[in-house]
Amino acid sequence: MRSVVVTGGASGIGLGITRHFITQPDTHITILDVNLTSGAQVLQHLQTEFLSASVSFEECDVSSWDSQAAAFEKIYAQQGRVDIVFANAGISKEGNLLPAKGDAGPVKPNLKTMDVNLVGVIYTVNLATHYMFKNATTDPSASSNGLIVCTASNAGLYPFPVAPLYATTKFGVVGLVRSLARRLEKDKIRINALAPAVIETNIAPSSDLFKPMIITPMSTATKAVAQFVGDESLNGKIAEVHGEHVTFAEPPAYVDEDTGKNIETFWNLGYA
Repeated sequence: MRSVVVTGGASGIGLGITRHFITQPDTHITILDVNLTSGAQVLQHLQTEFLSASVSFEECDVSSWDSQAAAFEKIYAQQGRVDIVFANAGISKEGNLLPAKGDAGPVKPNLKTMDVNLVGVIYTVNLATHYMFKNATTDPSASSNGLIVCTASNAGLYPFPVAPLYATTKFGVVGLVRSLARRLEKDKIRINALAPAVIETNIAPSSDLFKPMIITPMSTATKAVAQFVGDESLNGKIAEVHGEHVTFAEPPAYVDEDTGKNIETFWNLGYA
């Protein structure tokens, strides 16, 4: 049975991804979420709506290595493998990044968004690859040992003045995916990212934020997910999810030939 893991799977885009997979045959979905109450309620609702679904829930704080490591260890013990992982959990707790003007002393910025959105994704990618490496020993002839999809944002592709720290984490996710792609490909593991435009979820502090926005439907995000799962040629790709469309955002062109040669040399060194 295929084993799918979705961090932040009890709400928002994570729940949309969970619902996308839940009717697919021979698939078990494990929802990881920090909110025990809502996670248990979502699990109950899904099991009631989809009577034949194979789905479970584990409480997990993605910003904690110990919490994630324990969750993945349990999943592997129960399922015997990890095939697809969505590093999706994210928050937007910006606070004041810049200091206030005046005579008051500097105040340390709140970096919780960084801990969840970037450090947590790094932990998820590390753990996913650890268990996907094991897939190669159980079926050496398989065309793929695993797929990792990270949730970035179009705020990781364009300047995002309303929440610069959030944007920093999403730019980091984009860089992580693009920088690991060739290395993981050697072990038949693919890594890609979603970069959604505005999808109405509970990540915003208030639903009023969405009123003036052009909303992208959740179905476009799941369309991108289906592409990543179905097309094994897609690796290191950033799927910009906007309106009814999925567009692959390419990295910037090299500024000159020397830069291209240097970057390619770094690729060949293969340090990761």
